[in-house]
Amino acid sequence: MPDCPPPTTCGRTVFKWGERTYIMGIVNMSPDSFSGDGIGNNVETALAQARQMVAEGADIIDVGGESTRPGTQPHADIQDELRLVIPFIEKLSGEIPVPISIDTYKSGVASAALAAGASMINDIWGLKKDPKIAGLAAKAGVPVILMSNQRDKPCEGDIMAEVVLDLASSIDIALKAGIKRDNIIIDPGIGFGKKVEQNLEIIRRLNELAILGKPILLATSRKSTIGMVLDLPAEDRLEGTAATIAIGILNGAHMVRVHDVKEMARVARMTDAILGRPVWQRPI
Repeated sequence: MPDCPPPTTCGRTVFKWGERTYIMGIVNMSPDSFSGDGIGNNVETALAQARQMVAEGADIIDVGGESTRPGTQPHADIQDELRLVIPFIEKLSGEIPVPISIDTYKSGVASAALAAGASMINDIWGLKKDPKIAGLAAKAGVPVILMSNQRDKPCEGDIMAEVVLDLASSIDIALKAGIKRDNIIIDPGIGFGKKVEQNLEIIRRLNELAILGKPILLATSRKSTIGMVLDLPAEDRLEGTAATIAIGILNGAHMVRVHDVKEMARVARMTDAILGRPVWQRPI
């Protein structure tokens, strides 16, 4: 097993990578989420969902206001996104004991979310779409999740080699902007510009990302690869998601981003126990 990355501080939480698998719960404020759980502009419903996720074992809540499913168009005006996420983050930050991540690649949205109470930026373009977002994260001193995204340039060769190079490039951008080394988390980007076979290969070879020396987030929950393998709609992909989570943890994932927190926290806890981590003694 490779050495674990050093801990990452996020708000009042310290993620001690390798001690156990951390759970990121997804709250989609966009009404057109691919997974069928989009909330829209209903803060009270979103608050109830986030509270339940924390009670079920979420270590961090990831809030997004723009659907990233294939074929969707980005908001032309960030005000649309801000109206969805900022009132929610402002209320949520005062109610839950775990940190909040903002799922955006736009510096304007990220800046407002951090001011509202978020303490992590989850960028699906790995700091490459908005040149201002890296400097913003550095100045705020918050962790960033850098994702490998092939939607602009699909990979026709070795997918893992492409993902490693892409993430290394994003890490370089982060470091040059002044983001602390321990504040960088990487995500291979399951489903973003990748074929089904490539997504499966990434999960199978996830441990190759250890060469980058960063904690790994795996985000497979309810994604289309599971639907295509099992021929199931998004709402019926629980078991398929569980398989990807277990194999992903076995192959080096430090955190998993999920819709079904209770069930996937149990999968993670059992997988951790099999790997010899003492978390089986901790109630969830």
